[in-house]
Order: sequence, then structure tokens, then C-alpha cells
Amino acid sequence: QVQLVESGGGLVQAGGSLRLSCAASGSIFSIPAMGWYRQAPGKQRELVATATGDGSTAYADSVKGRFTISRDNGKNTVYLQMNSLKPEDTAVYHCNAVVHVRQGPLTTYWGQGTQVTVSS
Repeated sequence: QVQLVESGGGLVQAGGSLRLSCAASGSIFSIPAMGWYRQAPGKQRELVATATGDGSTAYADSVKGRFTISRDNGKNTVYLQMNSLKPEDTAVYHCNAVVHVRQGPLTTYWGQGTQVTVSS
């Protein structure tokens, strides 16, 4: 089995920064892709950023220029550096990983979520 554990959420004023972390553990051979989604009350869940194992990244238009996704493959960890935060960034942020399970198939896993609240 594989577990994803997020950390780094919290309360911050508009214009501030937070750094989210997501560490994967368990029966992992490799993680071809990791990313972050977010969901605010009354809103659809949206993809924020993704990072593949070879270093490719992609971002939602709403966070381009403000957020940076990065990976430490040796630690099976993905980070989301969030700068110039806006109140509309307030949401529960969920880590997602496509995992090549050791001696098994590619499987998608989700973290439990971490709350990010940006005050005006």
C-alpha cells in the first residue's frame, strides 16, 4: 500500500507565502507523476500543478507566476511553493500521485488534504 501525507497548510495574509509538502511512502517503485489539486466550498475541484518524474511541470492559469511545484525524487516528496497568495486561493489542497507500485501496476493515490486559508 501507498500513503500520501501533506503538510504546510495554514492561515496567511494576502500577499504572503506558504510551502506545501507531500511525502509518499509504502510499496513504491517509482512515481511517474505528482501534483496538487484544490477544492473550495461550492467550487469544483481543480488541478493546480503537476510534475512528472523527468522534470516537466504544468500549472493552472490562475497560479502561473505565483506557485512553483518541485520534486525531491529521493524522498518521494513533492512541494508547492505558494507566493503572492490571494483570498481566492483559499481551499483544501490535496496531493495526488500516480505510483508504480512495487511489483504491481500504476495506481493513483490521494492525500487527506491540507487547509490553506488566505485572509484579506
